[in-house]
Amino acid sequence: MTVPRSHNPAPPPLAPDAALAVALGDPSGIGPELIVAAWSALNTDRNLAHPFFAVGGLDILRAAAKMRGLDCPLVPIAQASEARLACNAGLPGLAGLDVDYTPGTPSPDGARVARTSLSWATQMALRGEVAGIVTAPVAKTELTAIGFGFPGQTEFLADACGRRPEDAVMMLAGPSLRTVPITVHCALSQVPDRLTTELIIHKAVVTHVSLIRDFGLGKPRLAIAALNPHAGENGQFGDEEARIIAPAIKALRAEGINVTGPIPGDALFMPRARKGYDAAMCMYHDQALIPLKALEVDEGVNVTLGLPIIRTSPDHGTAFDIAGKRVADPGAMIAAIRMASACAAQRAAIPAHG
Repeated sequence: MTVPRSHNPAPPPLAPDAALAVALGDPSGIGPELIVAAWSALNTDRNLAHPFFAVGGLDILRAAAKMRGLDCPLVPIAQASEARLACNAGLPGLAGLDVDYTPGTPSPDGARVARTSLSWATQMALRGEVAGIVTAPVAKTELTAIGFGFPGQTEFLADACGRRPEDAVMMLAGPSLRTVPITVHCALSQVPDRLTTELIIHKAVVTHVSLIRDFGLGKPRLAIAALNPHAGENGQFGDEEARIIAPAIKALRAEGINVTGPIPGDALFMPRARKGYDAAMCMYHDQALIPLKALEVDEGVNVTLGLPIIRTSPDHGTAFDIAGKRVADPGAMIAAIRMASACAAQRAAIPAHG
């Protein structure tokens, strides 16, 4: 089996001094307060390679800052190129996109603002006007109700970049662990049917290339999880390891990619095991997300691999139940901004790898 090598999309030419664009997410969720809290935490951080600005929502963010008791001046800008200079005076934000701030009470108008903010950020990234985008959480139900034709922001981004949905690979990343789900949003009973050797190879190659290009790893080490208990126990508990997973590992090794496995899920995330790999390729959603959230709940970042643009997001949802109550932790948003900036700097510093 031949491993495909077409997973290193060329990034657009980048404008000098490009900033990061932060899409608002649902303005009734915790996104706005996390954005202003992140600015308060990062505005004096000289190690951040790229400043950031909000894509719309100046009134929303001003109200969120007041609610949180934060001194966060909002600076209107007309285009992305103004962000680096404007950030000296406060949090820059694109003017012309707003709605009433109603934390905890989502609305169709709020969903439209979320959709527009995401669309503006994506188009700026594709034109090379920003170094990357960070997306605050959205409410999929609210977006669906206004005709948003994608399961989530990741699928929207893949389509905008001219890629297939499966080309946008989700990686969950924290200080001590990176995981990639091979199958994502489907019933657990559907996983064995959706799991294929080709899909494992495809996502492993995308991950391998991205760890080199965006994270600066010279020879990434990938651990491939088993699907069944005890890696199938020689077929007693399932044959997917022998029939699907092992051929993928063999093909990846033949191409010089450093992979191990299949490793039983109950052993893959032990502290000693985690030292042996740079990313764990997991067979289904919860196999990847449970350990990441258990270990990195306040610093977990959702990174989209395989696109010509950089995109990160905090690894949590809109949390309508706590929006506006001054208890939402900005740690994951801060981590998402830091990671997007670091990936953009890394991508600019080294040539693309195939």
